Amino acid sequence: MKLAWKDIEPFVKKPDPKARAILVYGPDDGLVKERAAAMGLAVVPDLNDPFNVSLLTGDILSEDGARLSDEAHAMSLMGGTRLIRVDGASDKHTTLLKEYLASPSRDNLVILEAGELGPKSSLRLLFEKSDCAAAVPCYVDDERGVANLIRQTLSAGGYSIQSDASAWLAANIAGDRLRVRAEIDKLMIYMGDVSKTVTLDDARAACGEAGDQSIDDLLYAIGAGRIEVALRAYNKLIEEGVAVVTILRSLQGHFRRLHYTKSLMKDGADVDSAMKKLQPAVFFKNVDPFKAQLRKWPENKLMTFMQRLSQVEAQTKQTGTPVETLCSQVILSLAAQG
Repeated sequence: MKLAWKDIEPFVKKPDPKARAILVYGPDDGLVKERAAAMGLAVVPDLNDPFNVSLLTGDILSEDGARLSDEAHAMSLMGGTRLIRVDGASDKHTTLLKEYLASPSRDNLVILEAGELGPKSSLRLLFEKSDCAAAVPCYVDDERGVANLIRQTLSAGGYSIQSDASAWLAANIAGDRLRVRAEIDKLMIYMGDVSKTVTLDDARAACGEAGDQSIDDLLYAIGAGRIEVALRAYNKLIEEGVAVVTILRSLQGHFRRLHYTKSLMKDGADVDSAMKKLQPAVFFKNVDPFKAQLRKWPENKLMTFMQRLSQVEAQTKQTGTPVETLCSQVILSLAAQG
């Protein structure tokens, strides 16, 4: 079965019992693991239970095609439902999974984790079209999604967060879900019991190294035409696990802020008044570089940059695209015009 976007979270919280095998896939590895674990806990109380949980890999399935069916149809020695988790599933396992879904276990659940699978992926299509299986996509959260996660997690911990702090965090820690949660946990440890309201200063102090410096290094190196610095900042972000789509959206957001400020100035506002309209505000250390970029690039050039970045983001969603190389090329192109 193919899930509508609005049905994904409800399904994760309470999987449809008709789905005897669930494929969890997408570019956000942290979210893949988080959702797979959540659905697994709907079947067994302990994911580390050696009697009721079997851990397999894609390599194991490739070497021993009967292993999946054997594990899935085995009875629990302790009674109850068993969970079979498969890490590293891919299109090369489609035939094997098709055979299994022809006669799946009625008692035990199979959950497979996979990386990004395009719309033409044979494995993804198999699970989307099956009546006894389901495909759960896991895409990198955009800033709105991250902001919602931040508010929900902080609220569960007894904290509230000011809007500018939430906006800054969402823009600077977006990416792999595990990384996002780690940064939120770090923020709550920083807050302790002294204050229950997170301010922008709190967020910067606790999570200022969560990509903020590297993102800013990238944005302002591009504007200054410092190609080597820009590529170094980009490589650092990739090493930290920041998704390419997050980097592209950060670039789009930066140029959108520049374009918006230019439009206000065109309507008669002075540069300082125009910049005060931005939310979140430009970090004080970046005010002068931001103004320099306003002077350098006209509105039509900024619009061209945004359109180019949007095109590149669309390309990264195509199966087999070398996304990191594609992103580095557009960064090189933008910095060369800085």
